[in-house]
Amino acid sequence: MYVRSNLRWRLIFESSWRSLLAFAIWSAVVCIVYGPLNVHSVAIPWQPVGTLGIAVSFYIGFKNNGSYDRFLDARQIWGGIVNSSRSWAVQALEFVTSVVDAPGVEAPAATLEELSVRHRRLLYRHLAWCNALRIRLRQQPELWDTDVAPFLDPAESEATRHKRNPPTHLVREQGAELRRLREERGLLNDFQHVAMMRTLDRLYDLQGGCERIKNTPFPRQYAFFSYLFVWLFVALLPLGLIAEFSRLGPDHIWLTIPFSMLVSWVFNTIEVVGHTSENPFENQMNDVPMTALCRTIEIDLREMLGETNLPEVLKPVDDILY
Repeated sequence: MYVRSNLRWRLIFESSWRSLLAFAIWSAVVCIVYGPLNVHSVAIPWQPVGTLGIAVSFYIGFKNNGSYDRFLDARQIWGGIVNSSRSWAVQALEFVTSVVDAPGVEAPAATLEELSVRHRRLLYRHLAWCNALRIRLRQQPELWDTDVAPFLDPAESEATRHKRNPPTHLVREQGAELRRLREERGLLNDFQHVAMMRTLDRLYDLQGGCERIKNTPFPRQYAFFSYLFVWLFVALLPLGLIAEFSRLGPDHIWLTIPFSMLVSWVFNTIEVVGHTSENPFENQMNDVPMTALCRTIEIDLREMLGETNLPEVLKPVDDILY
């Protein structure tokens, strides 16, 4: 996610110079044909070109609204993951504290060391889930050893990484852990067990929301025709402008080039902005900063565990927060 308030000119140039060059060449060709070659039949009335421009602007505006809604939905889902992670940590630390009145369970009181181990396991497995979900959405399985495995027992990490959907199995294991805490150790009563299972259900809902966006591409009919209409307008624009400038004098036809470039660049930029917002989980400049959010969750949960050797908050790299 780009975090600087204004885009740097270098970034604007790098993303625009190819299209600007194409616009300049096409406009120059039209000017040469109309002027030095004296083929005035290439000119067309401005009115239909202007009408087409209005229609295209409405269309790409509609498409961009849909693209932004996808990004906003993705960001809200990850905001829910952050909040649910904190809720899970509070429940794990405050519910799993000592022997409770669990019917049919006769277990000795848990030692502080045992509680610490169980707290750490519940919270670390959750951190593994957050990072596993992130690398699954971004399709980066090579990051498992560095971003997921350190939070799991080696055997559990090895068994989970080969699953088709590792985050799903990590939440499933959390549920199994809660069952063992209630039935075998008596560390959860029925109310606490139900409350924590509801949090796991919420995590499944959030994971499903991410997968819905990831696995449902932006409707191609909107994306394709938006792109097609913009370039159709760009192709007709100098043909409509050149006759208007020629009325100011024969030398003014060359003004078609800069003005055509400017208008074409604006329309093309709007189209590109919408296109880059379609898929918010691709680890691109305008995506949801899932790595930074995972680090925020890690810092919060490990600090709740009482750890002091915490990682640093991720900083933007070249104004981009990943």
